[in-house]
Parts: sequence; structure tokens; C-alpha cells
Amino acid sequence: MESRIGREAPEGSRKFLVGIGRGAAGALLFGLPMLMTMELWQLGFYMERSRLLLLVLVNIPLLIALAHRVGFEKTYTLAQACRDAAIAYGLGIVMSALILVLLGDIKTSMPMSEIIGKISIQAVAASIGALLGRSQLADHTGSGGDQDDDGGKGEDAVRDRMSGNYGHELFLMAVGALFLNLNIAPTEEIILISYKMTAWHALFAIVASIAIMHAFVYAVAFKGTHQMSAAAPRWHVLVRFTLPGYVVAMAVSFFVLWLFGRLDGKAVSQMVMSSIVLSFPGAIGAAAARLIL
Repeated sequence: MESRIGREAPEGSRKFLVGIGRGAAGALLFGLPMLMTMELWQLGFYMERSRLLLLVLVNIPLLIALAHRVGFEKTYTLAQACRDAAIAYGLGIVMSALILVLLGDIKTSMPMSEIIGKISIQAVAASIGALLGRSQLADHTGSGGDQDDDGGKGEDAVRDRMSGNYGHELFLMAVGALFLNLNIAPTEEIILISYKMTAWHALFAIVASIAIMHAFVYAVAFKGTHQMSAAAPRWHVLVRFTLPGYVVAMAVSFFVLWLFGRLDGKAVSQMVMSSIVLSFPGAIGAAAARLIL
């Protein structure tokens, strides 16, 4: 018995360290587009600190909920999910700081508030990427030793039960929309496009976003594609998931634009236009999240 426990302890430690490595790789892979975006460097300097604090506070419960879904290890309690979320956030902070120093965007001559601001913004996407690293970079074939004694079926069963939760589906779409929007919202192109668009362009963008969302999840046979029940009418899935998903993407887009100060001093019509523009990639991110998480 003692020898078995002795073997299991190093094996558990090895799996956890492998998970940390994948988390660091995920933070780098998913966070690099933001880490090399000039507008985000500037935001770290001039973004209102109250909004920056709000972004950080929103990210914490988001990471906890996401950690329960795709943490470094299977989590069964809130404490375990909080542990994985804290590790992911730590990895996001460390990787962001290292890359920003490497790129020369953080220097010792800068004021501490600017350094903290830049790292705080970048760490949000990087920390989400750290958690995504487990689900996207893990070896699901069993050769890497990641499968459980039941061949991974236990984890799949947990995920299947969670996928049936309507609120959980909406949460995944919000995470996907947020992650993609964080990469695009700081750019000037969003505002420029919104000024160039007419009402007809906006209407077409909404219809196209909804159509692409629906096709991503139910039509084009990507890995993770959801199957519609033969007994349910086709409009049921559209009304129950796709349309609410677009509303979620729109709300997240508006929130991110406001957070980065892109809506300050704008008329209501221009705010709506900007949100519609950002909702296009946001909707794609929302649909992709339902497939890969």
C-alpha cells in the first residue's frame, strides 16, 4: 500500500507540472496577439484605473468558472477551481511580463503604474489562454498519461452534463466573445468601420453574424459540432441558443468597448454601430467556444 501511494504521488506531481507547462504554452499562444498590439501597450498607460480594476475583478470569477471546465486537473470543488484559476492568473501575469520585457515595452525607467497597467491588461487574455492550453494542447489519446483510469470517460461524462446546462452554454459563449473582443476592441479600425457603415451595412452584419454562429455550431461539421434533435423543430435551436448567443456577444462587445474608452463622448447611434461591428468577431468567438470548450 505504501509503495503504491509513493508511486502515485510523483505521478500526480508530474501531471500537475505538465499541466503548468501547457498552461504557460497556452498563455503564450493565445496571448501573443495582444502582447504585440500597440494599442494595448498604450491602454496600459492611459486607461482609467477604475475600469482596469473592473476588468481584473471580472476576470477572477470568469477564470474560476472556466477552471472548473478546463482546469489543469479535474476539479470537483470550488477550492480546487479557485486554485487552478489562481495558477492560471499567475501564469498570465508572468508570461505577459516576460514577453513585454522581451519586446522592450517595459523598461525600468517607466513609472510603476504604467508597468502594472500594461501587465494587468495583457494578463487577462493570457490567463484565459493558460486554461485553454489544457483543453487544446493536452494529449487526449492516452499516450501522454492524461487519461484517467476510466479512459477519460469520467471527465467526458462531467462535461456532457455541464454542456446540457443552458446557463453554462451562455457562459461559454460569453468567454469566447470576450477573448476575441479583447484582441480587436482596442484597435482604431473598429471605430473607423463603424463610421463608414450605413444602417443597411449594420443590418447585414447582424444577419451575417447570426448565420455564421448557427453554421459554426450546427452545420459545417467542425470537431465538437452539436447535433440538433430530430424531434425538435429547426427554429427551436435558433431561438434558444443562437439568438441569445448573439445578444450575449453584443453585450460583451459593448462592455469591452466601454471598458477601453471607445464609447466615450459618442452618440448612442455610434455606440450601437461600434458594438455591431465588434459583435461580428465576437459572435464567431462565441460560437467557437461552444465547439472547443
